[in-house]
Amino acid sequence: MNDQEVILLERFCGDLDLEIVFAGRGRVTLSSYSVTRPGLQLAGFFKYFDSTRILVFGNSEYEFLRSLPAEVRQERIRTLLSYKDIPCIILSRDLPVLHELIKEARKTACPIVRTDKVTTAIMNELFFYLNKKLAPQTSMHGVLMDVSGVGILLTGHSGIGKSETAMELIKRGHRLVADDSVIIKRVSDKLVGSSPEMIRYFMELRGIGIINIKNMYGSGSILNEKEIELVMELENWEEGKVYDRLGEGALYETILGMKVLKHVIPVKPGRNLSIIIEVAARNFRLKSMGYDAAQELIGRTIGR
Repeated sequence: MNDQEVILLERFCGDLDLEIVFAGRGRVTLSSYSVTRPGLQLAGFFKYFDSTRILVFGNSEYEFLRSLPAEVRQERIRTLLSYKDIPCIILSRDLPVLHELIKEARKTACPIVRTDKVTTAIMNELFFYLNKKLAPQTSMHGVLMDVSGVGILLTGHSGIGKSETAMELIKRGHRLVADDSVIIKRVSDKLVGSSPEMIRYFMELRGIGIINIKNMYGSGSILNEKEIELVMELENWEEGKVYDRLGEGALYETILGMKVLKHVIPVKPGRNLSIIIEVAARNFRLKSMGYDAAQELIGRTIGR
């Protein structure tokens, strides 16, 4: 599991369309899936308070603070912000910033940001954002492509031709997500793949070198992330080995505890792998809609 992620405040605010009011430490440390509206804490109850959660101030919290005598308001805010591991404070509805809040935030460098969204909306966005950022993750050697809308992870030994096959698919109008290293996260029971930031859009072709797919083929040739729905393992053709011809011997790849349908594709001169992968993607979509060509053929044969 990804227990913690540290994000620059500017990146965090850009992702969620937030305004920086006080930058503080300039980063946000995410370690909890939950978000807190600190009504109980502002009322003086700090037992069970989880200070690793993002705090969201809505109308209720703001008006409650305003209703308190100045010295009590100052004491409650001081106690709240004495917890130095609060990731940040978010003010919803474009609420004004109380000067006591800024004063105490400066002592612990706790960032304060603001949004014009209603409290429920920003909390919903934070829920999905945190689940994605803190999702269990792993990395795999391979190439991830979006082929006819299907996320296909190409695997196989180094030098088998994964990147060259991906290059042909890109030329045929499909999109690259990641080459060589694929970061995979389990988000809401889906496997979502992306590229490491450092090598995003880049591809290595033996004999040519490093190329930038986005610069060479345009933004329509790349995709930042894609759900992994199918694994296709490329392997050298072995004489005498029995390969699946009817598509009935289902294989699966287990990634982060989830099973993904897998095809083993034998590679030898003369086989057009890009077309085979295109066909696999279209066939996968047909099966997802309930049509199985092998079953129809068997049914016709038996029915004779």
